[in-house]
Amino acid sequence: MTDPEVEAMAVVAGALGKLEEDAQSRVLRWAADRYGVTVGKSGRLGGTGGVADKEDEITDQDITAEDPVFEHFADLFNACQPKTGEDKALVAAYWFQSVQGSSTWQSARLQKELKNLGHALPNIAESLSNAIKRKPARVLQLSKAGASKQARKTYKLTHEGLVYVQGMMAAATQ
Repeated sequence: MTDPEVEAMAVVAGALGKLEEDAQSRVLRWAADRYGVTVGKSGRLGGTGGVADKEDEITDQDITAEDPVFEHFADLFNACQPKTGEDKALVAAYWFQSVQGSSTWQSARLQKELKNLGHALPNIAESLSNAIKRKPARVLQLSKAGASKQARKTYKLTHEGLVYVQGMMAAATQ
């Protein structure tokens, strides 16, 4: 006799195994909403926007006033352990904006740092666009130099983007 719970887990694992991490998160959020279940802190998907109870989310109060000191971008990247392209771009943006003190930045700077670590993104503009489309937005586009689609754009992290990266740091240390 087979266990229906084990069979369901096998089906879910097979279906999710074929998807990218972003898609896995969306499917799991949909399933949790559809079936009215919540997943606590232990079920979190490590900073990828996975399913979690509202009280398990990182809040402004959870973020310390003083950020950890990182001498190199690699140290910050390792502390955050980003998995998705969007998260990698956000960590690189955090490096320039919060650690290096640049109020704005361009995607080419982020891509250069990610490439140096061996984590270059296939389309960093798409990763940043996804962060812009989130509600609330994690990134804002401030300007665009030129009329073409490939024109240089200037960005900045929003408060939500900064808190999100700090949350990745906190989640990675737990």
